[in-house]
Amino acid sequence: MFRHHALCGVSIVAIQLACIARVDLAYGQSAAPTALPPVNVEAPPEARAKPAAQRPRTQSAAARRQTRPSSATPAAAQTAKVTPSEARASLNQAPNGQTATTIDRSQFDNRPSFSVADVLRDSPGISVKQGNGPRDFGISIRGSNARNGFGIRNMVIFDDGFPVTQPDGLSRSDLIDPHAYGAIDVIRGPSSALYGNYATGGALNFRTRLGREIDGFEYGVDGGSFGYLNNYLAAGKKVGNFEYSVFGSDVRGDGYIQNSWFNTQTVNFLGTLQATPDDRLTFKLINNDLTTRLPIRLSLNQYYQNPFQAGCETPATPGCGTVSLFNNGFNGPRTAVTAIAAGLGRDDRRTIVGGRWEHDFDNQTTWRNQFVFDDRNISQPTGATSAIGDFPSYNFVSDVTKRGEILGMDSTVYFGGFFNTLAASSDTRNVMPGGHAKLGLLQSNLYSITTNYGFRAREELKLNPALTAIAGIGWETTRLHGDNTAFAYPVVNNPAVVVPTIVTANPEFRNTAPELALLYKPDNEWQLRARVASGYGTPQVSNLFVLPSGAPGNNTTLTSQTNLGYDLGVDWTPNNAVKVSATAFYEFFRNELVTQATPVAGISYTFNAPRSEHRGVELAARWRFLPGWEFTAAYTYLDEFYTGYTETIGLFSFNRAGNKIPGISPNELTARLGYDETVGPLRGLGGFVEVVWKDTFYMENANLLKAPGYALVNLNLHYKTDLASESLKSLSLFLEVRNLFDRTYIASANNIANSVTAAGVQNPASVLANTVNSIYAGSPRAFVAGMKIAFR
Repeated sequence: MFRHHALCGVSIVAIQLACIARVDLAYGQSAAPTALPPVNVEAPPEARAKPAAQRPRTQSAAARRQTRPSSATPAAAQTAKVTPSEARASLNQAPNGQTATTIDRSQFDNRPSFSVADVLRDSPGISVKQGNGPRDFGISIRGSNARNGFGIRNMVIFDDGFPVTQPDGLSRSDLIDPHAYGAIDVIRGPSSALYGNYATGGALNFRTRLGREIDGFEYGVDGGSFGYLNNYLAAGKKVGNFEYSVFGSDVRGDGYIQNSWFNTQTVNFLGTLQATPDDRLTFKLINNDLTTRLPIRLSLNQYYQNPFQAGCETPATPGCGTVSLFNNGFNGPRTAVTAIAAGLGRDDRRTIVGGRWEHDFDNQTTWRNQFVFDDRNISQPTGATSAIGDFPSYNFVSDVTKRGEILGMDSTVYFGGFFNTLAASSDTRNVMPGGHAKLGLLQSNLYSITTNYGFRAREELKLNPALTAIAGIGWETTRLHGDNTAFAYPVVNNPAVVVPTIVTANPEFRNTAPELALLYKPDNEWQLRARVASGYGTPQVSNLFVLPSGAPGNNTTLTSQTNLGYDLGVDWTPNNAVKVSATAFYEFFRNELVTQATPVAGISYTFNAPRSEHRGVELAARWRFLPGWEFTAAYTYLDEFYTGYTETIGLFSFNRAGNKIPGISPNELTARLGYDETVGPLRGLGGFVEVVWKDTFYMENANLLKAPGYALVNLNLHYKTDLASESLKSLSLFLEVRNLFDRTYIASANNIANSVTAAGVQNPASVLANTVNSIYAGSPRAFVAGMKIAFR
């Protein structure tokens, strides 16, 4: 038992999403401690205040006072009061005291919207890298997930408040089509007091458009270079007490790297029924089907030779990756084959069904119950082996939110309990020559159970009209069970002789995460934030059975990672034309879970680094300096290094204290200058130029080899006009050139392992540059055009 206590480049179709016209960025916190969720985004249906006629007739004096600001209260503090339901909804959007950014739809509505990656670059603190698939991206908050080989770790992700992070901590962005969303909330810093396990980096909340916002239906199409085509449809209405929105898309493309074509369909539905004056029912459905082929990740030298893997159907082509497969599918001689010849790829389905019931006891107290079923079904021949399995999970939350007064001070109290579990039996099968991901015999089987349960409590107290104090705590028990059976076939060409080796693990982790924050808003221009908070994240069961070589084995000594972080931030909004936000943070990690690539393609090894420190600065700015003109920027500086870690390579040990943590780019910037015509015959016509810069970073623990940085320029022209028709509302057109100057750059570089000579000398960068299974190139110059028409 372990106990812890702790106070782009991307695919061609991964087109950056943001709009310059009349952007209203919600950098930092919401306008005031007791304000509604960010004013540029309407609160979700479950957060709407009920009409007076529907309210209970009996109210306490405190409840009546909440509806009438005192005449003695300064004007700056006379903000709209929120209901308990609104207060609960804001915990997934802009929690008081937290460093947060809301990316509004206006920032990406007039751009190609293929993946989540480029939308999130509009927030400081965010970094993205290409994953194993067209819309599979590694998303990192403050470097938290930059070392992960695939998917998303170290943060919790929601869709309309429903969790899309499974109980084992894994999230994937395949199911996210940005066309569906009205806003994205980025919550940065250790957040386990509010979101529980895995929230060491923070959280993301994707909010679909409300039915009343769509109020009809829309059809859109994006298409461009490398065979990219996205047909999508959105529909929504509010009819009486029922409101719904539904989105569907069909996306296809050839990919810009050989063997990277894809075909994916997504459906996203949200419906809310005001069943009684005191009861709201919400239903959520997300389904994504993905079929994609995958190239092989390259070494740095292979990337320099042949970044887009041209001609790699022939194994001897320079700069091409190959995978070594057993000829018979289980033992004996191997043959090196290309990604095309092997048929590497993914064929996955993800289905999420959720329901939420909210009941208002009175105008001060709301009880919420939420249940989510999440099924991830995978078939992934990504290298020498294929992962095959079905991962169904269940998540239940019940909590109470109460608005009231304590000693005459406005108070919001939240308390809730939760339980989630995932049980699965997954196979790892050998891939053999023959094409079409032909499967050989079973290499290993993993039976796993992950269970989390605990409680969270939070108090927000308005000490005076300008100062709010926040205190929270989360307690959680995580139980892992794993039975990993590895199968060896010692007799060549004789599959009947099988030697199974079973490794079992049953660790239990108990973690506690406190949080304290102060939010000070002396007037309408300034807001200051101070916060100290903690996070924790437990290993996945699968991490316990992979050795540094990539082979199955015993890695069961892994323990939880924890972090303690300090934030100091300021938000300045002197007028409607200027908004600036700055945050400095310092986080101390213990037993940080770090992953790096192994010699087996698609297999990562995870270890605990005993001590490390993460520190940095996040800056965001918006300046409307002339009518129609706007400049926006999001900048992140990261300085992250080991303070206590000795790495063992074979028989030799190396002290990594003081070394930079690999995979972390120290500087990242997205800056945009745009103009939109707001009057006259050209009203609705606009465009912008955008620069995306990512600094160089180390690829391994010894800090000998660096991945090169890059600066990309994107150019956009767009036009939107309202249509005076009984059936048509508006027409939008755009044309965008991505990577205008056709730079060759690295979209993803997974961490690699260091190696040593027989004498124990670490191999230099020239040798490490030949280490494979690391790099995907980013897209060359690409053109994308699109059209969207809205019907009444």
